[in-house]
Amino acid sequence: MSRAMTTAELYETELTVPHVGTAAHPLRQLGRAVAQQLPPGEIPIRLAITGRSPAGCHCEVGLLRGLAADPGPASIFRLERRPIENTQNFNAVLLVPTGIGAELGGHAGDAMPVAALLAAVCDTLITHPNVLNASDLIELPANALYVEGSAIARMLQGQVGLQQVRNNRLLVVLGPHDDELFVNAAINSVNAARVSYGLLPPQILRLDQGLRMDVRYARSGRAAGRVWGLDVLLDELERRRGQYDAVAITSQIDTPAGYHFEYFDRMGDMVNPWGGVEAMLTHTISALYDVPSAHAPMLESREIANADPGVVDPRMAAEAVSLAMVQCILKGLQRSPRLVADPEARRHHSVLNAADVSCLVLPDGCVGLPTLAALEQGIPTIAVRENRNLMGNDLTELPWAAGQLHLVENYWEAAGVIAALRAGLDPAAVRRPLPAATVSRATGRRR
Repeated sequence: MSRAMTTAELYETELTVPHVGTAAHPLRQLGRAVAQQLPPGEIPIRLAITGRSPAGCHCEVGLLRGLAADPGPASIFRLERRPIENTQNFNAVLLVPTGIGAELGGHAGDAMPVAALLAAVCDTLITHPNVLNASDLIELPANALYVEGSAIARMLQGQVGLQQVRNNRLLVVLGPHDDELFVNAAINSVNAARVSYGLLPPQILRLDQGLRMDVRYARSGRAAGRVWGLDVLLDELERRRGQYDAVAITSQIDTPAGYHFEYFDRMGDMVNPWGGVEAMLTHTISALYDVPSAHAPMLESREIANADPGVVDPRMAAEAVSLAMVQCILKGLQRSPRLVADPEARRHHSVLNAADVSCLVLPDGCVGLPTLAALEQGIPTIAVRENRNLMGNDLTELPWAAGQLHLVENYWEAAGVIAALRAGLDPAAVRRPLPAATVSRATGRRR
């Protein structure tokens, strides 16, 4: 794919669109409404509906601009309806959207026990880096797939399939940094991965310029940011296409003075500022090149690296004890499944598609592309109230089919609902009171 580069950058904007769910095809409706408000050349990469008002749905949209591509990435709103549900296995998707301040999964790998619990009650658990990444720590259940978040959305929308692999060839990208300590720590992490769990020798690409990232908070309080200087990175990814199966990026993320110390001092009461802008970058890489990708932040200075935060909130402890931060993405990407975009190849029996998804589990209040894809595909959806977050949506306002939406208090209950669905039971059958069956009367023959 030839690509003429100008000055590519990522940023986020806010839009208000008509209420989603009032049309037969919510994703198509949303895509048209967003497109009407964007100037030419602005490509949506990431989207969250943060709340509703009488004026409509409030959206925060991550956009890529300054890119001339032929062909460009597929629309994030395109849906290919699944023709069937494959019930041979029970495969669950677990999502905790990045940057929303979720009680579980909003910090450093603190939703890993949730992943382990849900993996125990399904055949395959499909989840994403925000659930599993804990800086230099990560624990993947044997039946879990580590999949970049936008790739999960695309799978639910029927755009790509997932094929399990044995060991990916990684391209490890090191962003510019003035202090060799942090570059060396990343390279040592790569070599440690090769020695300890057999990572294939990766290509290591060091960028001497470009790739700048900073953090910002949206009006909703979500973590977002801006990425610029993408040209060098995208040119290198294009030039090396076919030489790598997955992309691991570690680079510095600029934050306002004092953010690192405030983050630990507030003991979990601050939305993790780094994850939102990282997701913007990895969504872009995965969408443009159809490969798994993940990002880990490089610490900005020795002052930050040497600071003693004291005993921190347990959800943040993994960050407090890590230097390179990159080990989690190396191990996650080692066996991250291949993204299969070719329609013919997606028919192969080894490829997981939207038809193979048995349920979606996510925090209550979260409406984005995966939620709307599940709605349209008829995928049972389990919303967990205890996983409080910044999103202000009422999921019951969406036009779910009867029995499609299950509201639960916590992930213990979510596991129970999964077990019931897997057994072919109506989850309500194990609760009391049990409503009586309803009876309707025929209205007569059509005339």
